[in-house]
Amino acid sequence: MHSLPDLFTLPLTRICLLVLTSAAAAQVDYSQYVNPFIGGLGPFEGLAYGGGDIFVGGAVPFGVVKMGIDTFEENVTFATLNGGWTPKGLVTAISMMHEHGTGGGPKYGVVAQMPLTSIDAPVNILDNTTYWQRRVGDDAATVGYYKTQLENGITVELSGSRHAGIVQYSFPEGEKHVLVDVSHYIPSLDDGASGQIFLGGEIKVDGAQYTGYTTTRGGFGLGAPFTVHFCGEFESEPEQARTFRGRNTDPNPGYHSFSGEPVGQATFSAFDAMGERSGPLNDRVGAVFSWSANASTSVRSRIGISMISFEKACKFKDEEIASWDLNKTVSAAVDEWNKDVFSRIQVPIDESVNRTNLVLLYSSLYMMHLMPSDRTGENPLWESDEPCWDDFYAIWDTFRCTVSLLHLIQPEAYEGQVRSLIDIWRHEGYMPDARSGNCNGITQGGSNADNVLADAYVKGLRGGINWTAGYQAMLKDAEVTPPNTFALNDLKASVKEGRGALDDWKALGYVSTDNTRCISRSVEYSVNDYALSVVAAGEAPQDVQKYRERAAGWQRIWNPSTESVGFKGFLTPKNSNGTWDDQDYNPAKCGVCSWGSISYEGTPWEYSFSIPHDMESLIQLMGGADEFERRLDYIFLPNTSQTDLGANAAGIASIMNIGNEPDFATPYHYNYINKQYKSVNQSRSLSNQYFDDTMRGVPGNSDSGALNSWLIWQMLGLYPIVTQPVYLLESPWFTDINITINGNATLRITSDGRAESLGHSGFYVQSVKINGKDWNRNWFEHEDIMVHGGIIEFSVGEEPVVWETGDLPPSPGHLKFQG
Repeated sequence: MHSLPDLFTLPLTRICLLVLTSAAAAQVDYSQYVNPFIGGLGPFEGLAYGGGDIFVGGAVPFGVVKMGIDTFEENVTFATLNGGWTPKGLVTAISMMHEHGTGGGPKYGVVAQMPLTSIDAPVNILDNTTYWQRRVGDDAATVGYYKTQLENGITVELSGSRHAGIVQYSFPEGEKHVLVDVSHYIPSLDDGASGQIFLGGEIKVDGAQYTGYTTTRGGFGLGAPFTVHFCGEFESEPEQARTFRGRNTDPNPGYHSFSGEPVGQATFSAFDAMGERSGPLNDRVGAVFSWSANASTSVRSRIGISMISFEKACKFKDEEIASWDLNKTVSAAVDEWNKDVFSRIQVPIDESVNRTNLVLLYSSLYMMHLMPSDRTGENPLWESDEPCWDDFYAIWDTFRCTVSLLHLIQPEAYEGQVRSLIDIWRHEGYMPDARSGNCNGITQGGSNADNVLADAYVKGLRGGINWTAGYQAMLKDAEVTPPNTFALNDLKASVKEGRGALDDWKALGYVSTDNTRCISRSVEYSVNDYALSVVAAGEAPQDVQKYRERAAGWQRIWNPSTESVGFKGFLTPKNSNGTWDDQDYNPAKCGVCSWGSISYEGTPWEYSFSIPHDMESLIQLMGGADEFERRLDYIFLPNTSQTDLGANAAGIASIMNIGNEPDFATPYHYNYINKQYKSVNQSRSLSNQYFDDTMRGVPGNSDSGALNSWLIWQMLGLYPIVTQPVYLLESPWFTDINITINGNATLRITSDGRAESLGHSGFYVQSVKINGKDWNRNWFEHEDIMVHGGIIEFSVGEEPVVWETGDLPPSPGHLKFQG
């Protein structure tokens, strides 16, 4: 296991945030509280499986480049390579592009280098198994910086900017080589259907500089080919630089290769100024740069990338990393993170504050800002004045509470993301539910970009967004069935975009057993159609009733007779002829809970709580407030789970699975029966049990920072209800929180509970004031305080009390099902 970096031993700075000026705030280095390794380990010692699938390396907020190592896990059954870095994986390359916190098939790991001390046999530069390296000692990482030492004695240090990266190799005495492998990518070790494929590339060498491109396809999104142009440079002129090519032996269906044949040897060029191109057989190409044993042991390289051209890649390299001093790139990254991310949420950082909570807060902010990627100006597919964003991977994860936080603390970036989603529809026909490598795919449930747009719209986000076009994009999702992609994970419908089971939904009002994921898709399509009604209220009032009625479709698969462990009434599979498919049905199980199952990454038990727009009907169908409370209490009990969700629930034995996005809002449902203290108790218990500042610090895939944003809301003492201008009041973790919202307003959240390190006076809410007014509801609306800012004051104590006497949180989609 890798230890925390030395930076974590720095003394805390005593600063009173209540009197900070903006200039003084910029001087606080919040990056010292970021642990980039949180989530790097799952419940099995030494393995990333069941952990956060995190990226560890050099990056800036929403950067295109995520500079880090790629690794190979020898235990293929438990391999999780998605972020490149794994705790003990063998290093195969240092590459420029990675995803963060994602499950499924790997993506990227392209534009790669690998430092070598020998290129002689048994090393074969076409076969990384002959040169991959174990790491020795502990890795070190801080914001914008990563360091590791390889078994061959080479130390690797790196950092990254928005479109470029810098790496510094410290070699032992002797030969020094750097391999540039144009064909490198992160492989899929256990899922050939979502594996990546190298399609071809080119490299040209001119002294210490090299340029070219690499084209790859596949990965998690089953994506179309994408091309990345690169421009690399070494600080010192190599003694020798040779390009090479060799036959591709990867078993790539539909492409030329020597599949199953032994890996051959590379053929080197005989010229000094040279280049290689893959040609029609997608040959592997690359270059080897070599320095003599007498040369400096330090070799530095700067590399820029572009989706457009190598000329732009060179420009990014020269402008973003103008110095060969790696520390300057690190410092620039730290400054950007502090200014644009960390300073947006300020809490006291004196000795009275629990340091673990500081690390959790700022590490979570860091991890939720690694994706998506801002590629404005770098769209290779069409010309547009709209922003360009990629790596929405996946909105299924982030729509639930991440986008609501971005709306507040990153309004400019969030507006750009919404505009980009609409522009993707404008040019490709559908908004994505997931997108990477400039290609939509894959859709795990509903068309959840609809939820993102509705959440932005109902909270008043306008700016440069064309909402007429936005509503048309949502209508496309709601009315036009996408063509079948015949993907191996689901042969029945499209998994690329839109709603694959839309024909069922429109004809029957629910998704039947004729389609996969019939229960989870019925639930998600209901929320999607409620999202349509939200935007229609302002853009197309004549459509509101239609989509409100369709949003009640989940009730059509609610069987009041279905029983499970003493509870009655559950979502139940239904045939297209209207009969129940309930023989031997157990709502606590969903088979493998994947693409071909009745529900996706969650059981019907869990999805039976996932109706944010109509909690009133849900409570009624569960038997009223008392039965609803009893059922909620049950799902938090240990050993209630009856399904093995694999990596999506590793180490979790209750039905309530906070590592799984469909359950994010469930701990807060007690607010809907005016027992807010139970929401506080259950959510705090989950946070304390499953989140910490160690490598095991998150209960599953970070999922583009979705888990991290859930924790941030928990620490703020609030929770947003997606597609509604509603926030539930919970209990903050800090005595004073100052949040910059909407660019220039301040939301202040205070609590009279003493800091835990001084003896906490309790966290159960006794009373609340908003802008000085006594508040008797356990919720508030966006307009109350989230537009112009203000103050929320919590009074807390050790004993739970029912303090709320006002109206219950709203159910704006409430509609009694008529049959």
